[in-house]
Amino acid sequence: MSQSLSQSAAQSASQPLYHQLSEQLGYLTWPLFICAFLALMIILERLALMLYELPKRDGWLAQLRQQARSATPEQRQQLTTQISQGRSMLAKGTALLLSHSDQSREMREEIVSLWLVKQKGRLLSGLKILQIIGIITPLLGLLGTVLGLIEMFNQLGLSDGPVTPSELASGLGLAMNTTAAGLIIAVPAITMAHLFTLWAERRCNKLAHALNLLNLWLEGFDQALSIGSDSAAQLCNKAATCKEASCQVANAELS
Repeated sequence: MSQSLSQSAAQSASQPLYHQLSEQLGYLTWPLFICAFLALMIILERLALMLYELPKRDGWLAQLRQQARSATPEQRQQLTTQISQGRSMLAKGTALLLSHSDQSREMREEIVSLWLVKQKGRLLSGLKILQIIGIITPLLGLLGTVLGLIEMFNQLGLSDGPVTPSELASGLGLAMNTTAAGLIIAVPAITMAHLFTLWAERRCNKLAHALNLLNLWLEGFDQALSIGSDSAAQLCNKAATCKEASCQVANAELS
């Protein structure tokens, strides 16, 4: 008995991977394999995009916030030169803003809004396919279960003798293997699709926030780039400074 088991294990190990999967999954080997391949490619491509869009690639924005001065022509030229080599979405959006700096603020906002819609479509591309794969693969696994049960009943119908475990094993194995394969593909696909969607929405919100601040900075608004990044102490100091300045103006008018 042990020798036969070892021989069967050696034979299965010597067979190619495709033949092993074909024996376990039956007719649904290729559909499940294609779904798994597409899901893997989309996940790897989205992970590469996330690594490419790491915040450290936009360190120039932190340096610009530390200056906290109005946008002068020299600063615009310096910023244009600094981000000319940048390939992140924020660098491209900033270059778009600077190229239209001679337009009005409302026009720049419209241009950036249209650009952000395009970038959001880029960040969300492929995720619908990933969600569809997560829906289809469990159905393919269920189809494999039904086909496996049908095959098992056909074998039982052709058998005149007593039912043996070997006759049930092939049909039940096909049924269980396809269900497991469908769920193994579906769970990561649906999970990663939702995680990538959350990341894309958060990235778009950060892009919109940063570009709005840059638009105000181009308009000549001092401290525009520090909005939303000041600490509580800095905000209190700014409020006290503004209050003191307003009091001095009021006293000067009264005198």
